[in-house]
Amino acid sequence: MGNVVLNRSMSEISKMKSYYSGQIIDKLPPGSIFAAKTSGCMITAYKSGKVLFQGSNSEVEASRWGVAEASKPSTSTKTGSPKGNLPAGFSQLSVIGSDEVGTGDFFGPITVVAAYVRKEDIPLLKELGVKDSKDLKDDKIIAIAKDIKSIIPFSLLTLKNEKYNQLQQSGMSQGKMKAILHNQAILNVLDKIAPVKPEAILIDQFVQSSTYFQHVKNQKAIAKENVYFSTKAEGIHLAVAAASILARYAFVQYIDQLGETAGFKIPKGAGSQVDEAAAKLILKKGCDILPQYVKLHFANTDKAMSLVNKKRK
Repeated sequence: MGNVVLNRSMSEISKMKSYYSGQIIDKLPPGSIFAAKTSGCMITAYKSGKVLFQGSNSEVEASRWGVAEASKPSTSTKTGSPKGNLPAGFSQLSVIGSDEVGTGDFFGPITVVAAYVRKEDIPLLKELGVKDSKDLKDDKIIAIAKDIKSIIPFSLLTLKNEKYNQLQQSGMSQGKMKAILHNQAILNVLDKIAPVKPEAILIDQFVQSSTYFQHVKNQKAIAKENVYFSTKAEGIHLAVAAASILARYAFVQYIDQLGETAGFKIPKGAGSQVDEAAAKLILKKGCDILPQYVKLHFANTDKAMSLVNKKRK
């Protein structure tokens, strides 16, 4: 399926809407002004001024309205690390991508999301602003997540602090926890889209592939077919970027809930501000509450206790 994108003024889009008035469809994608369906082409005009033509007749239909500034799928992609192991044109395939959030945060859980992005949905996700969540502020992440969660199939898994601390104290590494979560989230999405199969599965790499499969070897089921690993995978395929946004959205929501139960705003990260917040929590609710809020093995725990001891003197 071909894709052509034109950038047009609102007056031009108004003319286009009139032209396609007999082929307008009722169901509109988020952020769109109108959508129409002709023989061999789907036309969607957005408030940003972009007009997307999709289908076998997209180039012919778009040519009625001028020359495209950006069109035709890319035949190459950034390969991240390990380099060169991804098929050509990977960024334009239908892919399940997975990513996680919260592994470096003292407060809050680990959230892992696997998301399936069909090649047909890539232009729409770009239009909605999907990119790596690390490049977006929380308010933008929330807005995009609300748009895309009804568009793409995904699975969210949340490893809460209590369970995280139990697993860590039993000797399980954070890397193994993440591998198990990624594998399960991917399996959940495969079940959701069955009998359809993705052209590839891309995991944002946090360990070598051999270590990943060692971590999940005892799981009841393992996703193995067409699985690829790459660092900075959110820049390689929008499926990982979408997973990153949905995982961040879930993490932010959970942190807000922790703040409500704590009675004050919970900071993110692992800097000095979380030491102060943890100390405040201990002074307010006692040490026994800490495993419900934080990852105990972080050095921040000792720092928070030191602050508590100083304040109690």
